[in-house]
Amino acid sequence: MNSRRTAAFAIVRWLATHEFPADMLPQGGPDRAFVQDLVYTVVRRLRPLRSVLGELMAKWPKGELEALLYVGAAQILYMPDVPDFAAVNETVAAAKASGREKRLDRVVNGVLRNLLRRREEFEAKLAAAPLAERESFPNALVKRWIERYGAENAEALAKWHNTPAETWLAYPPSEDGAPGRFVRLERGRRVNDVEGYAEGAFIVQDPATAGAVELLDVKPGLTVLDFCAAPGGKSVQIAWRLKGQGRLVAQEVNPRRLARLRENISRMRLDQVQVVGKAPAGEGGVMAQFDRVLVDVPCSNTGVLRRRPDARWRWDADHLKQLVSLQAEILSSAAAHVAPGGLLVYSTCSNEPEENEAQIAAFLAAHPEFSEVARRESLPFETGHDGAFACAMRRSEKGA
Repeated sequence: MNSRRTAAFAIVRWLATHEFPADMLPQGGPDRAFVQDLVYTVVRRLRPLRSVLGELMAKWPKGELEALLYVGAAQILYMPDVPDFAAVNETVAAAKASGREKRLDRVVNGVLRNLLRRREEFEAKLAAAPLAERESFPNALVKRWIERYGAENAEALAKWHNTPAETWLAYPPSEDGAPGRFVRLERGRRVNDVEGYAEGAFIVQDPATAGAVELLDVKPGLTVLDFCAAPGGKSVQIAWRLKGQGRLVAQEVNPRRLARLRENISRMRLDQVQVVGKAPAGEGGVMAQFDRVLVDVPCSNTGVLRRRPDARWRWDADHLKQLVSLQAEILSSAAAHVAPGGLLVYSTCSNEPEENEAQIAAFLAAHPEFSEVARRESLPFETGHDGAFACAMRRSEKGA
């Protein structure tokens, strides 16, 4: 199938369902990388694409035509490696495949060629537009960034989140305890073609995630609970540090994510990891307690918007409030599994204070038996890696 048509199908589904674009991509094929890049570019740049196409269309298109125009315009405006003739001709060919009776190809051809003629005009308009419109984010989210980081850093952050994400491979710590290596995978190379993939020699993980595991201070012989474990990257890091001594329970209550967790742990050949849908009870049915508990909660994903470009379009104040409430509930539940003297590490892939600093402050106020040990935050415009937050808290020896 024409790669532009494949991308258009994914966009049609995403516009209709607002589900994860990654789940709508082809699982293989020579054009998969291009299709992913094209779909993610449309999702990232949806706001300016709508603005430009709105000026080129007398009536807003729907369905397949809307998706095809997004696909074509995204190549012309935001994918400089695609020649103009290919962007137009291949997208028109994709439209022709819809059938002559629809005549979508004529509309697509006319709109895209008009866009080419007026490209400099539209690029100038976008360059003069406010940051949120120019870089394609909700106004409220960009306003928060400007208030928190200043205009220059807010712009740097927005541009960061519009760059294609790099793929990093994480390797286990060395035998002498030195931190494991993070190696950036060259673009165009498939992860499963890297030496050691089948043997579980590495995992795919951004360096920003290391902070939470390092704060957990895992040592051989300890008992550890990964409370929200899928997809399993942090569980693998923990297992590496346990070196086969101690106990690791990886919990995931979402059935779909639980299946993915099992697959990843199996590929890594970590048979000692106990993967469960719910943390097991201790002796006599009493809640099991662990020396270390990691709780990587669901969040707004504002630290990883370049990997999850669709998350920006789900962001609003009401959604944030719902997430904060859910996070507080999960954190409190996880805390009950921490043994006296043990460590609890809370982490997110968000940079929003309500989900991070404020969440920790509220938890500590409600749980005086815990005290903060340390925290870490990765801001992409400072670290060059994904946004992330982690905070370690110790439970007193006396418990509650």
